[in-house]
Amino acid sequence: MSARDWAALLRVSAVFSVPGDALVGATATGGPPRARTALAAAASLCLYEAGMTLNDWADRRIDAVERPDRPIPAGRISPAAALGASVALTAAGLGFAAAAGRPALRTASALAASVWAYDLWLKNTPAGPAAMASARTLDVLLGAAATRPAEMARALPAAGVLGAHTLAVTTVSREEVEGGSSLAPLTALATTAAVAGHLTGLRPPRTATEATAAGGAALYATTCGRGYTHAVLNPSPPLLQRAVGGGIRAMIPLQASLAARAGAVTTALPLLALLPLARRVSRKVSPT
Repeated sequence: MSARDWAALLRVSAVFSVPGDALVGATATGGPPRARTALAAAASLCLYEAGMTLNDWADRRIDAVERPDRPIPAGRISPAAALGASVALTAAGLGFAAAAGRPALRTASALAASVWAYDLWLKNTPAGPAAMASARTLDVLLGAAATRPAEMARALPAAGVLGAHTLAVTTVSREEVEGGSSLAPLTALATTAAVAGHLTGLRPPRTATEATAAGGAALYATTCGRGYTHAVLNPSPPLLQRAVGGGIRAMIPLQASLAARAGAVTTALPLLALLPLARRVSRKVSPT
């Protein structure tokens, strides 16, 4: 069990899309992130990776046919080790959340339940995309609950935006192995346009804050829009997989734009710096 095998199992290139959730939730409550925001980010990272390992454990028999090169079916990581890692990461995530306070622990518990329910029961049902979207929505709310629990409701619009994007990406991902129709990527492309329009207000930026939000929105649209467009024209497995990868990375500029819209430019700019790192790592470790 090499580090490279664990990196593939954990899909480390997708991890860059996670910390921004807590920061978006924190800034949406009306103030800068706090020390407890970092605990929420650590909790979400652990729960995200718990979901990744549990996903491959639950899909090990399917992957033996469809993706035999994945670490578990290839025999490079045992099913027991993967399941054990899922349990340990879930416990660690809840531990970090508990340190951030009871509201954060309650939210993280709901998030952990949604992650396990998705991987074990809901993923291959019609409810799968919605379940994944709810997990990302809860991840944003976790940052709000840890930072300013009394203002948690103010984070609902931003959480809904990230949830809508996740719903679109997950719907496309359901066809990435066998290919499909153009409908899913076309719907995702329309969702991207709607989200980008919402972020910019469809008007030229007037302040530095608005310019940062608009720049993040433009980068978001190009990061995932190009892949969706290619998949619409040719919904083959390679192009659908590329579209899903772009959709995952696009969460980073989307988070940056949402943080900027909340007035937190100093939070948005470091988030944008994660995008080139995510691209570089994704060339070595696939995010899907």
